[in-house]
Amino acid sequence: MIVAFQGEPGAYSEIAALAYFGEGITTEPCEGFEDIFEKVSKGQCDRGIIPIENSVAGSIYQNCDLLLQFPLEVIGEYYLQVSHCLIGLPGASLENLEKVISHPQALAQSDRFLKSLEGVKYEPVYDTAGSVKIVKEMKNPKVAAIASRRAAEIYGMDILANKIENTAANYTRFQVISRRREDPGKDAKTSIVFAMKNQAGVLYKALSVFALRDIDLTKIESRPLVGKPWDYFFYIDFAGSIFEEKVQRAMANLEEYTTYLRILGSYPRFSFRDLVLGANEGKKDEKTA
Repeated sequence: MIVAFQGEPGAYSEIAALAYFGEGITTEPCEGFEDIFEKVSKGQCDRGIIPIENSVAGSIYQNCDLLLQFPLEVIGEYYLQVSHCLIGLPGASLENLEKVISHPQALAQSDRFLKSLEGVKYEPVYDTAGSVKIVKEMKNPKVAAIASRRAAEIYGMDILANKIENTAANYTRFQVISRRREDPGKDAKTSIVFAMKNQAGVLYKALSVFALRDIDLTKIESRPLVGKPWDYFFYIDFAGSIFEEKVQRAMANLEEYTTYLRILGSYPRFSFRDLVLGANEGKKDEKTA
């Protein structure tokens, strides 16, 4: 299976892909998010994995918009705990650093640590793992990057500091996209997007189709409807599968209030219990080592 992701090898998206599908897949680096959608749509890749929101920075709106533009299905989700490392050339040291580079989000999420490095400037680049690649090519021990531990290992670099993010509760939610819809099973989540006429009480009526059927909404967010000022798309995630009868009835009811409705996909709901267990196993391994 070939899975497309944005960034260079060692990017957090690649880590999420390997965690979701397993080490047996082939990962396909893409320069931009749109490239992922293009490659999956054309059959050049079997699946794609995209970041859709971060617990610190919020939603990745470009991917929300791309989900509308391409006829693909969301078939899975994965939550990755993001932990940043400061990475430099072998033999580099914190004392001699003059500049740190990384993706703008990684710089922002590590700014408390960066401010502790007196006199060190920082500069945004296109990707976290890509910043490690740049530092390696520069061969300048006075420049470091912020990226994952995996990126340091891939490029043979030194980790100058671990866990430099502002908060440990830094998670990115990824969605898996495919050309085909799949049955997610019983414990599922569904993502939809819809637009409505700008009328009093219409959003209340739209949301009532879920409340009347005890369908739990897990996310609701609005995005501007391009070309129609002050009209919006509403992105909603809810518990349940489009294969369930009550969800089908809710969608039929929702159509009465919408001018546009699209089901982006139903997929197995990610279990945070698995994430916590995995983190605890990692702590056990550290103690054993």
